[in-house]
Amino acid sequence: MPEVTIHIGGRGFEVSCQEGEESYLHAAAKMLDDEAQVLSDQIGRMPEARMLLMAGLMLADKTAAVEDKIRVVEAKLAEREAEIASLRNAPAPEPERVEIAVIPPSVTDTLAELAARAEALADQVEEKAAG
Repeated sequence: MPEVTIHIGGRGFEVSCQEGEESYLHAAAKMLDDEAQVLSDQIGRMPEARMLLMAGLMLADKTAAVEDKIRVVEAKLAEREAEIASLRNAPAPEPERVEIAVIPPSVTDTLAELAARAEALADQVEEKAAG
């Protein structure tokens, strides 16, 4: 088991850890040291046990706040996942009914007859204008 020296509040501590966990231990020690530094800046020198207790409590408070936020986010995520699942499982909407006007054949025939008459009249006007 490796022995690691960590520094918290300006004091060194020899700590054992599992092989390969040294970097995690240093990261955790840095967090604790940062909190101890805040205490030291605000209050000044204090007994080691009290400094470690207070720094640990400050970290625990931060951790509790983060856990509360995680629970809120997880609840929102669960709501969104349920909403997505219900949308995926919902039946497809029925197709809309669209009505298209149908022109009766008699109207088409009448329009064709009118067009033929208009062309005949146009031809007569052109003949008179030319002649």
